Amino acid sequence: MQVFLAAIELGSFSAAARRLMMTPSTVSKLVARIEDRVGVRLIDRSTRRLSLTAEGQLYHERARSILEDLDELDRNVASGGTTASGTVRLNASVAFGTIVLEPLIPPFLLEHPRMQVDLSLSEETIDLYGDAADIVFRVGGLTDSNLASRGIGTARRRIVAAPAYLARMGTPEAVDDLDRHNCLGFNFQRSRPVWPMKTGGRVIDRTVTGSFIANNGETVRRMAVAGVGLARLGDYHARADLEAGRLVEVLAHADVGDEEQISALFVGGSGTSARIRIFLDFVIPRMRQVLNSR
Repeated sequence: MQVFLAAIELGSFSAAARRLMMTPSTVSKLVARIEDRVGVRLIDRSTRRLSLTAEGQLYHERARSILEDLDELDRNVASGGTTASGTVRLNASVAFGTIVLEPLIPPFLLEHPRMQVDLSLSEETIDLYGDAADIVFRVGGLTDSNLASRGIGTARRRIVAAPAYLARMGTPEAVDDLDRHNCLGFNFQRSRPVWPMKTGGRVIDRTVTGSFIANNGETVRRMAVAGVGLARLGDYHARADLEAGRLVEVLAHADVGDEEQISALFVGGSGTSARIRIFLDFVIPRMRQVLNSR
C-alpha cells in the first residue's frame, strides 16, 4: 500500500522507486501484485502520468485511511493509549462550517493536542472517497446509502432582509409582492431559483429573481445585511443578525417553514477510525446545542 500511494502521489513508478530506494521494476511488480489480488486494474498506464481508475480511486482512499490508522495505532500504543492523534479531514458548507463548525475546532484541538483538523468549505456535494474527506457535514437529504450518518438537527429557512432595504423598497406583505423585490440566490448546480411559499391555502414553488447570486450562503447573508435584497437563509445562519437587528424576517405567514436535516456522513462500520469517532463525539453534542438555541 505504501508503494502504491507513493507511485500515485509522485506520478510515476520511477519517482516512487527513488523515494523508497527500490528499482522501478520492483515498484511495478508490487502494484501489479495488488491488482492481481483484487482482480481489477487500479492504475491507467496509457498516459504519461499515472492516473487512477474508478476502482483505483476507491483503493487509494481506503489504503491511505488504513495506513493512517496504523500510524495512529503505533502512536497510541507508544503513548500508552491515552492520547488521540492523527488527521481528520472535514467538509462542510460555508455557512454551516463558519458559524457552527469552526468555533468548535479550537476547544477540540486544546483537548486533543495531537490531532490535526483539515477543513474544506464548499457548497457542492462531494464524494467522501474521491474528495479525500473523512466526515462531510451536509444540510439536506441523504442520497448515499453506503455511508453511515449521525443526525445533528434541522435548519428552518427564513426570508430576511435588512431594515435599510425594506425602508427603500417596502416590506412584502404577500407572495406576489416578490415580483418587485430583489431576491438573492445561489449559483451552484443543485440550487433552483424557487422559494416554497403558502398562498391561497396551498403550497407553491415561487420563482424568484434578483441581481445577485453566489456560490455560498455566507456571501448571500452579507449581501442581505448590506441591503442588496431579500435572502432565504437557515435560521442558524441568520440568528445573530436577526437578534442584532441587522436583518428582519418577512413573509413569515407565507413561509412554509420547511426544514432540512443536518447530518454528519462518514464511512461507518466496525472499521471506523478512532480519530473520526473522537471528533464526532466531541462536536455533535455541541452542534445540537447551537441548533437548538432558537
